[in-house]
Amino acid sequence: MISCSKKELTETQPKKGDVTESVYASGIVKAENQYIVFSTVNGVLQTINVEVGQTITEGQALFQIESDKANLNTENAQLAYQLSKQDNNYIRDKISEMETKVQAAKDKLALDLSIYNRNKNIKKYNIISEVDYERIELAYKNSKSNYEAAVKQLAQLKSQLQNDQTRNSINLKISQKTKADYTIKSAFYGELFDVLVKKGSMVTTQTPLAIIGKKNSYLLELEVDENDMVRVKLGQTMLVSMDSYKGKVFEATVDKIYPIMDERSRTFKIESHFLNTPQQLYPNLTAEANIVIKVKKDVITIPKSYLIDGEYVLVNKNEKRKVKVGLSDYQNAEILSGLTVDETIYLPQ
Repeated sequence: MISCSKKELTETQPKKGDVTESVYASGIVKAENQYIVFSTVNGVLQTINVEVGQTITEGQALFQIESDKANLNTENAQLAYQLSKQDNNYIRDKISEMETKVQAAKDKLALDLSIYNRNKNIKKYNIISEVDYERIELAYKNSKSNYEAAVKQLAQLKSQLQNDQTRNSINLKISQKTKADYTIKSAFYGELFDVLVKKGSMVTTQTPLAIIGKKNSYLLELEVDENDMVRVKLGQTMLVSMDSYKGKVFEATVDKIYPIMDERSRTFKIESHFLNTPQQLYPNLTAEANIVIKVKKDVITIPKSYLIDGEYVLVNKNEKRKVKVGLSDYQNAEILSGLTVDETIYLPQ
């Protein structure tokens, strides 16, 4: 005897319930003001002044890069600046020497001017020859030119010395700044989460050195697909789940939206803060969230798995009926028309 039986169809009835429309987002937990420390100079890492887990103050020295060359450059710049200062003996002597030259030219001019004026008065009496008068006049003019040139040279010397002092002062500040760059300092108060280098390693401006963030203060940094981004607004509530807290859901709000799309991932970055913060958090924990767009209460719903092509249901075991679908979440769909709560629908095979 050969017998056969048909497989039982799984059935259900529409129910009254709530449907939440949401947008999916995923990302990580980050500390407030979390950032990666980089160096602005290249060199060998000489000293690590901090330890993982340590509380860091703003401006605290974290690392020291070997800076022998920078120290020598600063010393040279300091020496050049000291030599160019106006109170330096060498500079004072140069100015004094030029001032003496100006005074001598001035005295010579005064003498030649006096001689020239006397001879100018007696020339009309023909007591002095024309040749002698022209020689005296030429001597006066030369003295005047020499004095004016000496005054100009003194002004130029003072200006040059002032420019040299200013330039050397700037070079000293640059050298001191460069020297200071070899000491890597913290930009914020916070906690040192990780040290990413070892003593003696070669450091470049592209080498991440450490991770620092605000202690015991966390946010969510999430990515939203470009197709969903137009529905995300500031202040919206989101339901967050994490692998570290399986089975638990935490509420958060959208606090910041970055108005530019990442071309590689085709996503937008948003930030949010927990409304009910988990008891223990760590940077870089993974998180998933559903951003609540709209909620409808006390509506007719069916499991989404009972829909055929998104607009039909199976009634009377094998009859397809078209229904009008409203909101839907990842489990249920709202039925606007085409079904009542008294009818039975069947799971498509």
